[in-house]
Amino acid sequence: MARVSHSRPRGAALQRAALALAILVLGAVPTGAGAAAPTPTGRLGLQLIDVPVTSLDDPRARLYVVDHLAPGTVIHRRLQVSNTTTGPVRVALYPAAAAIVRHAFQGAAGHTRNELSTWTSVRPATLVIPARGKRRATVTIAVPRDASPGERYGAVWAEARAKPVAGQGITEINRVGMRIYLSVGPGGPPAGGFRIQSLVAARASDGRPLVRAQVHNTGGRALDMSGTLRLLHGPGGLAAGPFPARTGTTLGPGETAPVIVALDARIPAGPWDARITLRSGLLQRSARASLTFPAPTRPSSSPVPGILIAAAALLLVALLVRMVVLRRRR
Repeated sequence: MARVSHSRPRGAALQRAALALAILVLGAVPTGAGAAAPTPTGRLGLQLIDVPVTSLDDPRARLYVVDHLAPGTVIHRRLQVSNTTTGPVRVALYPAAAAIVRHAFQGAAGHTRNELSTWTSVRPATLVIPARGKRRATVTIAVPRDASPGERYGAVWAEARAKPVAGQGITEINRVGMRIYLSVGPGGPPAGGFRIQSLVAARASDGRPLVRAQVHNTGGRALDMSGTLRLLHGPGGLAAGPFPARTGTTLGPGETAPVIVALDARIPAGPWDARITLRSGLLQRSARASLTFPAPTRPSSSPVPGILIAAAALLLVALLVRMVVLRRRR
């Protein structure tokens, strides 16, 4: 395994009913600012307007509701819902459950509830947004006085339903969501942190080179990973990059997962001086390692042709034996 040095931080679901099919925009909740869900003739967008003064420099706080609250605290956050369709859209706004599943932030189906969603409300609960217009709503989170410490996850959804197609009984539901990361406890928020444990050169199934950075969340808050990789001092003095890391990796406290950087297929095998910088909000870590990409795996010869040849040979032998038997009988 390559040696890694570290630097210090800087700062759809298809739900079938008797006569209806609801198509939900599920999976990972969109990022908030600029996130949109397609409608038949346009898109819905959901954007956070209010950012805590203490988090103005945090990129995550501009996209999601990210906060640390003491039990008994109430906060309000304004959202803006946009409509780029050619007609008015009636939008329902509501909170629902979310969780980090297999290192990805996922909103639950429909109006599934969890502890955080019961603390959360949205007013107004319904908006009629004119064509190419915008409207605002307020999200309120009221933490009970007896709430236990820990981080909780949820989402606020803006949902629009299209009218069923005549004679088909199909209703299309489009929704766009905004993540909520809420830490509860006395005092200040838990410290965040992560460590890049290793850098490994590998190849994808199609033969393209890639780098896996194994990341461990050492802090008390969830992390949304992003970053870039550079390759220096390669064959003939070549340099390449920066290459962006694949987004979508979310690590809960104590979790470990790889962050993948896919490279150009023309990148030579190496060796390379690989330098990666990963971020989550204001947290940043860097690491470097000497990497050489493994040779592309040659496609293994299929056993099917051999089997066919053997079968043909057996058939030929059987025919020859049959011919000999018939001749002897004659």
